[in-house]
Amino acid sequence: MSNDHTPKSNTGKMAPPQPDFKVEANPGSHVKKMIAIVSGKGGVGKSSVTAMTALWAARKGYATGILDADITGPSIPRMFGLHPWDLSANETTIFPAQSITGLKVMSMNLLMEDETQPVIWRSPVITGAMKQFWTDVAWGEVDYMFVDMPPGTGDIPLTLFQSLPVDGILIVTTPQDLVSMIVSKAIAMAKMMNVPILGLIENMSYIKCPHCGEEIHMFGSGHVEETAKKEGIPVVARIPIDSAMAAACDTGKIEYYDGNFMDGLEAVLPKI
Repeated sequence: MSNDHTPKSNTGKMAPPQPDFKVEANPGSHVKKMIAIVSGKGGVGKSSVTAMTALWAARKGYATGILDADITGPSIPRMFGLHPWDLSANETTIFPAQSITGLKVMSMNLLMEDETQPVIWRSPVITGAMKQFWTDVAWGEVDYMFVDMPPGTGDIPLTLFQSLPVDGILIVTTPQDLVSMIVSKAIAMAKMMNVPILGLIENMSYIKCPHCGEEIHMFGSGHVEETAKKEGIPVVARIPIDSAMAAACDTGKIEYYDGNFMDGLEAVLPKI
């Protein structure tokens, strides 16, 4: 990926160049590709989509990791049934926890005795901790690392984009008009940061009738296609509202969930 992060202003003129603050990976990490999962706002199921995306890659035979950068709302460990004692470390290095299928995970919740305790930190402290998940954690051999980014387009996501070697992003949305508008902001930020946008994932897209199989679009339909067409970005997945998936996430058994909605990734991941 290019290190040129020079954005254009709204007038089309070049804005002042932004410095490149990329931090070095731990010597024990050999990560081939890093993909950030982002959303313009919270509440769209970004973390569950991150888990599903990583599971898709792992089931395809790729060595896969998740860096949980949503530090004030870390939920990845619970989905995979991981706990602080699943981490290991020596005097200088932390080693990520591994799920039952070998997927590697690092999250703030794995460093806390009580997962319900809030993380009340200011932005510089949060971004510093996230950088340490990259510099101090030995990830080993990883083909695809998925980063569960904090929601929104504020200071923390901006700093992480500048600090981590992100090769591309997937943007999570839901069918509502308001969310589509906010997604446009996330797209604009990615373009300003010169980060390739791999595609859109529509979560909570529909409910499938258990009797006839009809797809019922509770929140309307067509908004994601409109945004995708406008921005020239593919829609790579539509994920339904599924109580079985919700139960699997809540009980730490996401790896047992057999729903498969992510095959559209096959067309975009090899491009990065």
